[in-house]
Amino acid sequence: MNFEDLPIIEPILRAIKEEGYTQPTPIQEQAIPILLAGRDLLGCAQTGTGKTAAFAIPILQLLQEQASKPGRKTIGALILTPTRELAIQIGESFASYGKYTKVRHTVIFGGVSQMTQVNAIRQGVDVLIATPGRLMDLMDQGIISLKDLKIFTLDEADRMLDMGFVRDVRKILTKIPKERQSLFFSATMPTDIAQLADTILRNPETVKVTPVSSTVDVIDQSLYHVSKANKTSLLIHLLDDEAIATVLVFTRTKHGADKIVRSLCKENIKSAAIHGNKSQNARQKALSDFKSRHLRVLVATDIAARGIDIDELSHVINYDIPNIPETYVHRIGRTGRAGLSGVAMSFCQEDETTYLKDILKLIKRNIRVIDEHPFPLEYTSQQSSYSDKPAIKAPAHKRPAAARLERPRLIKRN
Repeated sequence: MNFEDLPIIEPILRAIKEEGYTQPTPIQEQAIPILLAGRDLLGCAQTGTGKTAAFAIPILQLLQEQASKPGRKTIGALILTPTRELAIQIGESFASYGKYTKVRHTVIFGGVSQMTQVNAIRQGVDVLIATPGRLMDLMDQGIISLKDLKIFTLDEADRMLDMGFVRDVRKILTKIPKERQSLFFSATMPTDIAQLADTILRNPETVKVTPVSSTVDVIDQSLYHVSKANKTSLLIHLLDDEAIATVLVFTRTKHGADKIVRSLCKENIKSAAIHGNKSQNARQKALSDFKSRHLRVLVATDIAARGIDIDELSHVINYDIPNIPETYVHRIGRTGRAGLSGVAMSFCQEDETTYLKDILKLIKRNIRVIDEHPFPLEYTSQQSSYSDKPAIKAPAHKRPAAARLERPRLIKRN
């Protein structure tokens, strides 16, 4: 199927073609006709499946007629999203797909002065893309009214729950019309999220794409057993390989992210960290520099990285193994997109093996283990124990490139 086969109006279709897209992704193919028909939608899809275009395109089309009418614009659609970065990226999608329509949008989020955002709202917008905190703040000030809202979209609902925003979401729901079209997207559907969906949606159509365990199939995964003390040295060793053009490194803590960046900078490896303690401007600059290849390494915590969409990201490294197996899939899913190859490498220290077993059960496949590196742990399966080898760091010019590592083995799931 091509986009021309979907009931999309010419101005939006032209913009899609200029972006270089010809065929819709599975979620776009299924969701766009449902939404254009005015139905509520429950979408189970993670970042990287094309879900933003799946709701942006029909929202633009549904509001185009309203936007063409004379008079002051009122907010016809609200997209509620958990992070600033994701809000900005959704705004970029509306700008791209809607450039030949008369639909106006703006993005609001906290951490910056509200003046520019308030001015945009007062000039009139059709689509508002917002994070919960700033939206509630401006509503309390009487700057934003949602009384004319026709379409409500809740994006990344499971991350809303993780970040403690569900109470805010429920308050916002009391301020919008009951007669509306509602869209609900979540990568996972735990009980709390399913209950929230039931309170928002009316007789929804359900679209499920890319089950969480299947996205790993196109990504080259490998595992390095290493002590906690040697993780940074191993990271620097791997970065000797020039084939690693860009890499997103995941760490469990904010402090850990900053510590990694300091170590990399000492080795003249251009890097930056993004996490909740960084200012909005610092986070946006780091992300922009990374996308433009001015930075080679971006170190991130899971919450800060949620929603980040980076084209042609070649590598992901799990500096820390996540304690939630689905998080592993979300992390490595940042690479290997749009038909491109991707590489995901994970460092596993002694106390992370339980997390690793949970991941293997989820993805239902084996992960290749790289033994040949300068900082290995010896593992004896009969003893089920680890013992450190001496931590010897070779000089940078003598370290072998990661591409030369040999004799991989497989770690098998139970």
